Amino acid sequence: MSGGRVLRRLLLGLLLVGSALAAAVLWLNLRGEASVDDALPPPAASPAQIERGRYLALAGNCAGCHTARGGAAYAGGRPIDTPFGTLYAGNLTPDPLTGLGAWNADHFWRAMHHGRSRDGRLLYPAFPYTSFTQVTREDSDALFAWLRSLPPVTQANRPHALRFPYGTQAALAVWRALYFRPAAFVPEPQRSAEWNRGAYLVGTLGHCIACHGRRNTLGAIDDARGLGGGLLPGQRWYAPALDAPDEAGVAGWPLAEVMALLRTGSTPRGSVLGPMAEVVYGSTQHLHDEDLRAMAVYLQALPQQPPAPAPAQPLRRSATLMQRGETVYAQQCAWCHGDQGQGEPGAFPPLAGNRAVRMADPSNLVQVVRRGGYPPATAGNPRPYGMPPFGHVLGDEDIAAVLSHVRGSWGNDAPEVTARQVMQR
Repeated sequence: MSGGRVLRRLLLGLLLVGSALAAAVLWLNLRGEASVDDALPPPAASPAQIERGRYLALAGNCAGCHTARGGAAYAGGRPIDTPFGTLYAGNLTPDPLTGLGAWNADHFWRAMHHGRSRDGRLLYPAFPYTSFTQVTREDSDALFAWLRSLPPVTQANRPHALRFPYGTQAALAVWRALYFRPAAFVPEPQRSAEWNRGAYLVGTLGHCIACHGRRNTLGAIDDARGLGGGLLPGQRWYAPALDAPDEAGVAGWPLAEVMALLRTGSTPRGSVLGPMAEVVYGSTQHLHDEDLRAMAVYLQALPQQPPAPAPAQPLRRSATLMQRGETVYAQQCAWCHGDQGQGEPGAFPPLAGNRAVRMADPSNLVQVVRRGGYPPATAGNPRPYGMPPFGHVLGDEDIAAVLSHVRGSWGNDAPEVTARQVMQR
Protein backbone atom coordinates (compact mmCIF):
# COMPACT_ATOMS: atom_id res chain seq x y z
CA MET A 1 0.00 0.00 0.00
CA SER A 2 1.39 3.41 -0.99
CA GLY A 3 2.36 5.96 1.63
CA GLY A 4 -0.23 8.40 0.26
CA ARG A 5 -3.06 5.91 0.70
CA VAL A 6 -1.96 5.16 4.27
CA LEU A 7 -1.88 8.88 5.05
CA ARG A 8 -5.36 9.40 3.57
CA ARG A 9 -6.78 6.54 5.64
CA LEU A 10 -5.13 7.92 8.74
CA LEU A 11 -6.60 11.37 8.12
CA LEU A 12 -10.02 9.85 7.48
CA GLY A 13 -9.81 7.92 10.73
CA LEU A 14 -8.87 11.06 12.64
CA LEU A 15 -11.74 12.92 11.00
CA LEU A 16 -14.21 10.22 12.01
CA VAL A 17 -12.91 10.20 15.58
CA GLY A 18 -13.12 13.99 15.72
CA SER A 19 -16.67 13.93 14.39
CA ALA A 20 -17.67 11.33 16.96
CA LEU A 21 -16.20 13.42 19.77
CA ALA A 22 -17.90 16.56 18.49
CA ALA A 23 -21.21 14.70 18.32
CA ALA A 24 -20.70 13.46 21.87
CA VAL A 25 -20.06 16.99 23.08
CA LEU A 26 -23.12 18.31 21.25
CA TRP A 27 -25.29 15.47 22.60
CA LEU A 28 -24.14 16.14 26.15
CA ASN A 29 -24.71 19.88 25.96
CA LEU A 30 -28.16 19.49 24.44
CA ARG A 31 -29.39 17.00 27.03
CA GLY A 32 -32.35 18.20 29.05
CA GLU A 33 -30.61 18.77 32.36
CA ALA A 34 -30.21 22.53 32.52
CA SER A 35 -33.75 23.84 32.96
CA VAL A 36 -33.61 25.59 36.34
CA ASP A 37 -35.77 28.54 37.36
CA ASP A 38 -33.25 31.16 38.50
CA ALA A 39 -36.00 33.25 40.06
CA LEU A 40 -37.20 30.45 42.33
CA PRO A 41 -36.39 31.54 45.92
CA PRO A 42 -35.00 29.04 48.42
CA PRO A 43 -37.85 27.51 50.47
CA ALA A 44 -37.96 28.07 54.19
CA ALA A 45 -36.02 25.31 55.96
CA SER A 46 -37.10 23.75 59.22
CA PRO A 47 -34.64 23.28 62.10
CA ALA A 48 -34.93 19.52 61.57
CA GLN A 49 -33.95 19.82 57.90
CA ILE A 50 -31.01 22.07 58.73
CA GLU A 51 -29.79 19.67 61.39
CA ARG A 52 -30.10 16.79 58.96
CA GLY A 53 -28.07 18.76 56.44
CA ARG A 54 -25.37 19.42 59.03
CA TYR A 55 -25.11 15.69 59.66
CA LEU A 56 -24.99 14.90 55.94
CA ALA A 57 -22.20 17.45 55.47
CA LEU A 58 -20.21 15.50 58.05
CA ALA A 59 -21.00 12.21 56.32
CA GLY A 60 -19.70 13.67 53.07
CA ASN A 61 -16.68 15.33 54.76
CA CYS A 62 -17.53 18.49 52.81
CA ALA A 63 -15.33 20.67 55.01
CA GLY A 64 -12.34 18.48 54.18
CA CYS A 65 -12.11 19.98 50.71
CA HIS A 66 -14.04 23.22 51.05
CA THR A 67 -12.12 24.64 54.02
CA ALA A 68 -8.62 25.91 53.39
CA ARG A 69 -6.03 25.49 56.11
CA GLY A 70 -6.48 28.42 58.47
CA GLY A 71 -9.46 29.68 56.46
CA ALA A 72 -13.13 30.14 57.22
CA ALA A 73 -15.26 27.00 57.30
CA TYR A 74 -16.71 26.04 53.91
CA ALA A 75 -15.36 29.19 52.24
CA GLY A 76 -13.30 27.20 49.75
CA GLY A 77 -9.84 27.94 48.43
CA ARG A 78 -8.20 24.65 49.34
CA PRO A 79 -6.00 23.38 46.49
CA ILE A 80 -6.68 19.93 45.07
CA ASP A 81 -3.70 18.59 43.18
CA THR A 82 -4.36 16.31 40.22
CA PRO A 83 -2.21 14.87 37.42
CA PHE A 84 -3.71 17.55 35.15
CA GLY A 85 -3.01 20.59 37.33
CA THR A 86 -4.46 22.17 40.45
CA LEU A 87 -8.12 22.84 41.16
CA TYR A 88 -9.44 24.98 44.00
CA ALA A 89 -12.52 24.09 46.01
CA GLY A 90 -15.40 26.55 45.79
CA ASN A 91 -17.03 28.77 48.39
CA LEU A 92 -20.10 27.00 49.81
CA THR A 93 -21.18 29.74 52.20
CA PRO A 94 -24.32 31.75 51.31
CA ASP A 95 -22.41 34.85 50.25
CA PRO A 96 -24.40 36.29 47.30
CA LEU A 97 -21.35 37.32 45.26
CA THR A 98 -18.75 34.62 45.84
CA GLY A 99 -20.69 31.71 47.37
CA LEU A 100 -24.07 30.04 47.06
CA GLY A 101 -26.16 33.05 48.06
CA ALA A 102 -27.70 33.40 44.60
CA TRP A 103 -28.37 29.64 44.29
CA ASN A 104 -31.61 27.84 44.99
CA ALA A 105 -32.25 24.20 45.81
CA ASP A 106 -32.67 23.30 42.13
CA HIS A 107 -29.28 24.78 41.29
CA PHE A 108 -27.70 22.79 44.08
CA TRP A 109 -29.46 19.59 43.01
CA ARG A 110 -28.22 20.09 39.46
CA ALA A 111 -24.64 20.41 40.76
CA MET A 112 -24.97 17.27 42.88
CA HIS A 113 -26.88 15.15 40.36
CA HIS A 114 -25.68 16.46 36.99
CA GLY A 115 -22.34 18.07 37.80
CA ARG A 116 -23.33 21.51 36.50
CA SER A 117 -22.91 24.88 38.18
CA ARG A 118 -25.61 27.51 38.63
CA ASP A 119 -24.89 28.99 35.20
CA GLY A 120 -24.85 25.58 33.51
CA ARG A 121 -21.07 25.23 33.33
CA LEU A 122 -19.73 21.69 33.57
CA LEU A 123 -18.01 21.05 36.89
CA TYR A 124 -14.77 19.16 37.26
CA PRO A 125 -15.12 15.72 38.86
CA ALA A 126 -12.69 16.69 41.63
CA PHE A 127 -16.09 17.67 43.02
CA PRO A 128 -17.16 14.02 43.15
CA TYR A 129 -20.53 14.30 41.42
CA THR A 130 -19.81 10.91 39.89
CA SER A 131 -20.73 9.62 43.38
CA PHE A 132 -22.99 12.45 44.52
CA THR A 133 -25.26 11.89 41.51
CA GLN A 134 -26.91 9.09 43.51
CA VAL A 135 -27.66 11.26 46.54
CA THR A 136 -31.43 11.56 47.01
CA ARG A 137 -33.19 14.85 46.31
CA GLU A 138 -34.32 14.95 49.94
CA ASP A 139 -30.73 14.72 51.18
CA SER A 140 -29.56 17.25 48.61
CA ASP A 141 -32.18 19.76 49.79
CA ALA A 142 -31.25 19.19 53.44
CA LEU A 143 -27.57 19.70 52.69
CA PHE A 144 -28.37 22.91 50.81
CA ALA A 145 -30.52 24.15 53.72
CA TRP A 146 -27.61 23.61 56.10
CA LEU A 147 -25.14 25.42 53.84
CA ARG A 148 -27.53 28.37 53.61
CA SER A 149 -27.59 28.57 57.41
CA LEU A 150 -23.84 29.21 57.58
CA PRO A 151 -22.40 32.70 58.06
CA PRO A 152 -21.69 34.16 54.61
CA VAL A 153 -18.01 34.65 53.82
CA THR A 154 -16.95 36.92 50.97
CA GLN A 155 -14.07 35.05 49.40
CA ALA A 156 -13.74 34.86 45.63
CA ASN A 157 -13.12 31.43 44.16
CA ARG A 158 -9.59 30.98 42.89
CA PRO A 159 -9.29 30.12 39.19
CA HIS A 160 -8.18 26.59 38.45
CA ALA A 161 -4.66 26.03 37.15
CA LEU A 162 -5.05 23.15 34.68
CA ARG A 163 -2.84 22.40 31.71
CA PHE A 164 -4.29 22.75 28.24
CA PRO A 165 -6.63 21.25 27.10
CA TYR A 166 -7.87 19.95 30.46
CA GLY A 167 -9.07 23.38 31.51
CA THR A 168 -11.54 23.70 28.64
CA GLN A 169 -15.27 22.98 28.77
CA ALA A 170 -14.97 21.09 25.49
CA ALA A 171 -12.47 18.62 26.94
CA LEU A 172 -14.59 18.23 30.04
CA ALA A 173 -17.69 17.61 27.94
CA VAL A 174 -15.91 14.82 26.05
CA TRP A 175 -14.76 13.30 29.35
CA ARG A 176 -18.33 13.35 30.67
CA ALA A 177 -19.69 11.83 27.48
CA LEU A 178 -17.26 8.95 27.97
CA TYR A 179 -17.41 8.45 31.72
CA PHE A 180 -20.43 10.05 33.39
CA ARG A 181 -24.15 9.36 33.45
CA PRO A 182 -26.50 10.78 36.09
CA ALA A 183 -27.86 7.96 38.24
CA ALA A 184 -30.04 7.24 41.24
CA PHE A 185 -29.40 4.98 44.20
CA VAL A 186 -31.51 1.85 43.86
CA PRO A 187 -31.74 -0.35 46.99
CA GLU A 188 -31.16 -4.05 46.48
CA PRO A 189 -34.36 -5.74 47.68
CA GLN A 190 -32.64 -9.01 48.54
CA ARG A 191 -30.37 -7.18 50.97
CA SER A 192 -31.21 -5.90 54.44
CA ALA A 193 -32.15 -2.29 55.12
CA GLU A 194 -28.92 -1.98 57.10
CA TRP A 195 -26.79 -3.19 54.18
CA ASN A 196 -28.55 -0.79 51.81
CA ARG A 197 -28.00 2.11 54.19
CA GLY A 198 -24.32 1.23 54.32
CA ALA A 199 -24.15 0.97 50.54
CA TYR A 200 -25.75 4.41 50.25
CA LEU A 201 -23.35 6.06 52.71
CA VAL A 202 -20.24 4.42 51.28
CA GLY A 203 -21.19 4.89 47.64
CA THR A 204 -22.77 8.35 47.60
CA LEU A 205 -22.01 10.90 50.32
CA GLY A 206 -18.96 9.02 51.57
CA HIS A 207 -17.65 8.76 47.96
CA CYS A 208 -15.14 6.17 49.21
CA ILE A 209 -14.43 5.04 45.66
CA ALA A 210 -12.90 8.47 44.93
CA CYS A 211 -9.86 7.32 46.91
CA HIS A 212 -10.19 3.53 47.06
CA GLY A 213 -10.92 3.12 43.35
CA ARG A 214 -8.46 2.82 40.50
CA ARG A 215 -8.38 5.53 37.82
CA ASN A 216 -7.39 5.44 34.18
CA THR A 217 -5.03 7.88 32.45
CA LEU A 218 -7.86 10.42 32.07
CA GLY A 219 -8.75 10.31 35.76
CA ALA A 220 -11.95 8.27 35.39
CA ILE A 221 -12.68 5.68 38.08
CA ASP A 222 -12.84 2.03 37.07
CA ASP A 223 -16.28 1.24 38.51
CA ALA A 224 -15.89 -2.44 37.64
CA ARG A 225 -13.06 -2.77 40.16
CA GLY A 226 -15.06 -1.02 42.86
CA LEU A 227 -13.15 -0.40 46.06
CA GLY A 228 -10.16 -2.40 44.87
CA GLY A 229 -7.56 0.19 45.84
CA GLY A 230 -5.71 2.91 43.98
CA LEU A 231 -3.18 5.72 44.13
CA LEU A 232 -4.67 9.02 45.24
CA PRO A 233 -4.62 11.52 42.37
CA GLY A 234 -2.01 14.21 42.89
CA GLN A 235 -0.82 12.62 46.13
CA ARG A 236 1.69 9.95 47.05
CA TRP A 237 -0.55 7.77 49.16
CA TYR A 238 -2.10 4.47 48.17
CA ALA A 239 -5.68 3.88 49.31
CA PRO A 240 -5.65 0.11 49.94
CA ALA A 241 -8.27 -2.24 48.60
CA LEU A 242 -11.28 -2.60 50.89
CA ASP A 243 -12.12 -5.96 49.34
CA ALA A 244 -8.74 -7.65 49.83
CA PRO A 245 -7.82 -9.46 53.06
CA ASP A 246 -4.14 -8.73 52.49
CA GLU A 247 -4.74 -4.97 52.15
CA ALA A 248 -7.61 -3.25 53.99
CA GLY A 249 -10.44 -5.79 53.79
CA VAL A 250 -12.38 -6.20 57.03
CA ALA A 251 -14.52 -9.23 56.19
CA GLY A 252 -12.82 -11.28 58.89
CA TRP A 253 -12.94 -8.61 61.59
CA PRO A 254 -15.47 -8.46 64.42
CA LEU A 255 -18.13 -5.94 63.46
CA ALA A 256 -17.44 -3.88 66.59
CA GLU A 257 -13.81 -3.40 65.56
CA VAL A 258 -14.76 -2.11 62.11
CA MET A 259 -17.06 0.40 63.77
CA ALA A 260 -14.31 1.35 66.24
CA LEU A 261 -11.86 1.99 63.42
CA LEU A 262 -14.33 4.35 61.74
CA ARG A 263 -15.22 6.03 65.03
CA THR A 264 -11.79 6.39 66.69
CA GLY A 265 -9.26 5.72 63.93
CA SER A 266 -7.52 3.02 65.90
CA THR A 267 -8.06 -0.59 66.98
CA PRO A 268 -5.72 -3.36 68.16
CA ARG A 269 -5.61 -4.54 64.53
CA GLY A 270 -4.45 -1.25 63.09
CA SER A 271 -4.80 2.52 62.82
CA VAL A 272 -5.61 4.91 60.00
CA LEU A 273 -2.97 7.37 58.81
CA GLY A 274 -2.58 10.01 56.14
CA PRO A 275 -5.67 11.03 54.15
CA MET A 276 -7.84 8.44 55.90
CA ALA A 277 -6.97 9.99 59.25
CA GLU A 278 -8.45 13.24 57.91
CA VAL A 279 -11.63 11.39 56.93
CA VAL A 280 -12.06 9.87 60.39
CA TYR A 281 -11.27 13.19 62.09
CA GLY A 282 -13.61 15.29 59.97
CA SER A 283 -16.32 12.79 59.12
CA THR A 284 -16.81 9.26 60.40
CA GLN A 285 -16.11 9.92 64.09
CA HIS A 286 -19.20 12.18 64.08
CA LEU A 287 -21.60 9.63 62.59
CA HIS A 288 -24.32 7.86 64.56
CA ASP A 289 -23.65 4.32 65.68
CA GLU A 290 -26.40 2.94 63.44
CA ASP A 291 -24.75 4.49 60.39
CA LEU A 292 -21.30 3.28 61.39
CA ARG A 293 -22.76 -0.18 61.83
CA ALA A 294 -24.45 -0.01 58.43
CA MET A 295 -21.18 0.99 56.77
CA ALA A 296 -19.35 -1.81 58.57
CA VAL A 297 -21.98 -4.35 57.50
CA TYR A 298 -21.64 -3.23 53.89
CA LEU A 299 -17.84 -3.27 53.91
CA GLN A 300 -17.75 -6.72 55.46
CA ALA A 301 -20.09 -8.05 52.78
CA LEU A 302 -17.92 -6.90 49.86
CA PRO A 303 -16.92 -9.82 47.61
CA GLN A 304 -13.32 -10.51 48.53
CA GLN A 305 -10.43 -10.67 46.12
CA PRO A 306 -8.44 -13.88 46.42
CA PRO A 307 -5.20 -13.36 48.35
CA ALA A 308 -2.08 -12.95 46.30
CA PRO A 309 -0.38 -16.32 45.73
CA ALA A 310 2.65 -16.94 47.89
CA PRO A 311 5.94 -16.96 45.98
CA ALA A 312 7.13 -20.42 45.06
CA GLN A 313 10.53 -19.59 46.55
CA PRO A 314 11.62 -17.01 49.10
CA LEU A 315 12.32 -13.65 47.50
CA ARG A 316 15.94 -12.93 46.73
CA ARG A 317 17.34 -10.08 48.78
CA SER A 318 20.51 -8.08 48.62
CA ALA A 319 22.62 -8.95 51.64
CA THR A 320 24.23 -5.52 51.56
CA LEU A 321 20.85 -3.76 51.46
CA MET A 322 19.43 -5.90 54.27
CA GLN A 323 22.48 -5.32 56.47
CA ARG A 324 22.27 -1.58 55.95
CA GLY A 325 18.55 -1.68 56.74
CA GLU A 326 19.15 -3.67 59.91
CA THR A 327 21.64 -1.05 61.09
CA VAL A 328 19.23 1.81 60.39
CA TYR A 329 16.41 -0.08 62.13
CA ALA A 330 18.50 -0.66 65.25
CA GLN A 331 19.46 3.02 65.41
CA GLN A 332 16.12 4.63 64.60
CA CYS A 333 13.21 2.19 64.93
CA ALA A 334 13.81 -0.52 67.51
CA TRP A 335 13.27 1.90 70.40
CA CYS A 336 9.53 1.86 69.70
CA HIS A 337 8.83 -1.10 67.43
CA GLY A 338 11.05 -3.60 69.26
CA ASP A 339 14.10 -5.63 68.26
CA GLN A 340 11.88 -8.23 66.61
CA GLY A 341 9.27 -5.85 65.24
CA GLN A 342 6.87 -6.84 68.01
CA GLY A 343 5.75 -3.28 68.84
CA GLU A 344 4.17 -2.21 72.11
CA PRO A 345 0.45 -3.00 72.64
CA GLY A 346 -1.63 0.15 72.92
CA ALA A 347 1.21 2.39 71.77
CA PHE A 348 3.43 1.32 68.88
CA PRO A 349 2.13 -1.08 66.20
CA PRO A 350 3.93 -4.34 65.52
CA LEU A 351 5.74 -4.58 62.21
CA ALA A 352 6.01 -8.36 62.21
CA GLY A 353 3.00 -9.76 60.35
CA ASN A 354 1.61 -6.29 59.69
CA ARG A 355 -0.31 -6.33 56.41
CA ALA A 356 0.37 -2.63 55.84
CA VAL A 357 4.08 -3.50 55.83
CA ARG A 358 3.64 -6.40 53.40
CA MET A 359 1.47 -4.70 50.76
CA ALA A 360 2.86 -4.84 47.25
CA ASP A 361 2.78 -1.06 46.92
CA PRO A 362 5.21 0.53 49.41
CA SER A 363 3.95 4.10 48.89
CA ASN A 364 2.38 4.46 52.34
CA LEU A 365 5.47 3.12 54.10
CA VAL A 366 7.63 5.67 52.32
CA GLN A 367 5.26 8.48 53.29
CA VAL A 368 5.16 7.43 56.94
CA VAL A 369 8.94 7.12 57.29
CA ARG A 370 9.64 10.34 55.41
CA ARG A 371 6.82 12.56 56.72
CA GLY A 372 5.54 10.78 59.80
CA GLY A 373 2.27 9.00 60.49
CA TYR A 374 -0.39 10.23 62.88
CA PRO A 375 -3.74 8.66 63.69
CA PRO A 376 -6.51 11.22 64.18
CA ALA A 377 -7.30 12.68 67.57
CA THR A 378 -10.89 11.62 68.20
CA ALA A 379 -13.30 11.59 71.10
CA GLY A 380 -12.64 7.89 71.54
CA ASN A 381 -8.86 8.24 71.20
CA PRO A 382 -7.97 11.84 72.12
CA ARG A 383 -4.21 11.31 72.45
CA PRO A 384 -3.08 8.78 69.88
CA TYR A 385 0.53 7.75 69.54
CA GLY A 386 2.10 8.90 66.29
CA MET A 387 5.32 8.36 64.41
CA PRO A 388 7.62 11.35 63.88
CA PRO A 389 9.09 12.06 60.45
CA PHE A 390 12.53 10.75 59.57
CA GLY A 391 12.94 12.44 56.19
CA HIS A 392 15.34 14.96 57.71
CA VAL A 393 17.50 12.15 59.11
CA LEU A 394 17.35 9.42 56.48
CA GLY A 395 18.13 9.74 52.78
CA ASP A 396 16.38 7.79 50.04
CA GLU A 397 18.93 4.95 50.23
CA ASP A 398 18.51 4.58 53.99
CA ILE A 399 14.69 4.64 53.71
CA ALA A 400 14.82 1.98 51.00
CA ALA A 401 17.18 -0.14 53.11
CA VAL A 402 15.20 0.02 56.36
CA LEU A 403 11.91 -0.69 54.60
CA SER A 404 13.48 -3.62 52.77
CA HIS A 405 14.71 -4.94 56.11
CA VAL A 406 11.28 -4.60 57.73
CA ARG A 407 9.52 -6.19 54.73
CA GLY A 408 11.89 -9.14 54.77
CA SER A 409 12.21 -9.91 58.49
CA TRP A 410 10.27 -11.62 61.30
CA GLY A 411 8.16 -13.68 58.88
CA ASN A 412 7.43 -10.81 56.47
CA ASP A 413 8.19 -11.70 52.87
CA ALA A 414 7.46 -8.65 50.71
CA PRO A 415 9.66 -7.37 47.87
CA GLU A 416 12.58 -5.04 48.48
CA VAL A 417 12.12 -1.30 48.19
CA THR A 418 14.58 0.46 45.92
CA ALA A 419 15.97 3.96 46.27
CA ARG A 420 14.36 4.75 42.93
CA GLN A 421 10.93 3.80 44.31
CA VAL A 422 11.51 6.01 47.33
CA MET A 423 12.58 8.91 45.13
CA GLN A 424 9.46 8.53 42.96
CA ARG A 425 7.26 8.74 46.04
